[in-house]
Amino acid sequence: MSIEELTDAEFLLLGLVSEMPRHGYELEQVIEERGMREWTSIGFSSIYFVLGKLEKKGLIASKKPAGAKARKVFSMTNAGRQTLVAQTLAAIRDIRPTYPSVLLGMAHWPILERSQALDALRARADAVKGEITRLENTLFARQPLPDFVEALFEYSIGQLKAEAEWTQKTLEYMETKPWA
Repeated sequence: MSIEELTDAEFLLLGLVSEMPRHGYELEQVIEERGMREWTSIGFSSIYFVLGKLEKKGLIASKKPAGAKARKVFSMTNAGRQTLVAQTLAAIRDIRPTYPSVLLGMAHWPILERSQALDALRARADAVKGEITRLENTLFARQPLPDFVEALFEYSIGQLKAEAEWTQKTLEYMETKPWA
């Protein structure tokens, strides 16, 4: 059986279902409690849509417990486990390129007036510092967290700190260059 690559939303939900059988509302609660929206994009309204896709692929199965108000509960299949293990190993091991919009902005730097360009870079530096502070405060407020969840926050904070350093160096360099 060939293992199909999952979207980020599918990967996230399959992993959460692997922990224990859950219904969609429970998945939303876990996403919220663990601060997962800080590093992945999945809306509450798309959870059931994605669960349906995973079920259609045979990676999870659903069962509706008895009772009029009972919610459909999703659990992982053997194929889901194999796919999740393969995708998890690849996600940890492999580098996947990302394309932040700042790179496109810098590619079009010459279209801007000097003051516009430098002001935009200064605003980005401030925004990055603000986001670092916000994430650090969020991390602190959600303690205690499992080690692997804390590592997710630390990764995001580390990425932002690297961006803050790049932004500051780029700003200092561009401020000293004659405008061409």
